[in-house]
Amino acid sequence: MSSLAGKQGPRYRHTAEDGAPYETLRVEKLTPIIGAEISGVDIGKLVSDDARSNRQMDEIHRALAENLVIFFRDQHITPQQHLAFGRKFGELHVHPAAPHDDEDPALMKIYADKNSPRANGEGWHSDVSCDLEPPMGSILYIKQCPPRGGDTLFANMYAAYEALSERMKVYLDGLTALHDGEPIYRGLYANYGVADRPSYPHAEHPVVRTHPVTGRKALYVNRGFTRHINGIPRDESDAMLAYLYQHAENPLFQCRFRWTENTIAFWDNRCTQHRAMWDYWPHTRSGTRVTVKGERPV
Repeated sequence: MSSLAGKQGPRYRHTAEDGAPYETLRVEKLTPIIGAEISGVDIGKLVSDDARSNRQMDEIHRALAENLVIFFRDQHITPQQHLAFGRKFGELHVHPAAPHDDEDPALMKIYADKNSPRANGEGWHSDVSCDLEPPMGSILYIKQCPPRGGDTLFANMYAAYEALSERMKVYLDGLTALHDGEPIYRGLYANYGVADRPSYPHAEHPVVRTHPVTGRKALYVNRGFTRHINGIPRDESDAMLAYLYQHAENPLFQCRFRWTENTIAFWDNRCTQHRAMWDYWPHTRSGTRVTVKGERPV
């Protein structure tokens, strides 16, 4: 039985608030808790600066804030348009380890086929949370996908935090944890011919962070990068992180997205985690990712 189930109704009760209607795009929620498909938008045209594009950008900002991850199908964009779309949201982040496009280091390559030793994002994580200023958001454009499989799961970390008991919230308040890229990134991209750097980033972040835009609290530890909670015994840290990981990965907080070719996903790393499924061997999945810089978590 789920730890969130009981005989007094669900422990986490989500109330989706319907705001004003969207004027320049259509928003279809995947679940009440996370995820929405956006239609009525041509990203290639959106990167121009005309008045309609500006109105649509405002509504895309709103849709991201309300749904945490948004999806755009049937998009046909160039690498330059992909980069330009990312820059609409801020300065771009360069991945500390992954291979990138020869023309611009901010355009990260995503690729897995039958000969790959691994695929990007197989475990639950928030992108590059080991950076001192982790990314605000990631924009993934999948151009080739398998006929079946290759879905991506996304989880709402606002909901994960809100579903904790009040005693647990008090315990976690003020705690920080170490996020370290060294064990993850060293040797990870050797099959692409990428040489290791002398060192990879590491940083200490709050276990619970406050979103700089919404002001809401979100759980901010993940299996990929978090090593231990600071200031408590290691066995206590291990036990606490094991509980928080299991809790955060509850299907109640998730949506699962089925890709089609030429689809864009845009997620907020400050309040979500995600996991890519590598269940499509021997088929190929490929695309590019642009990542927007963020700020130091507080």
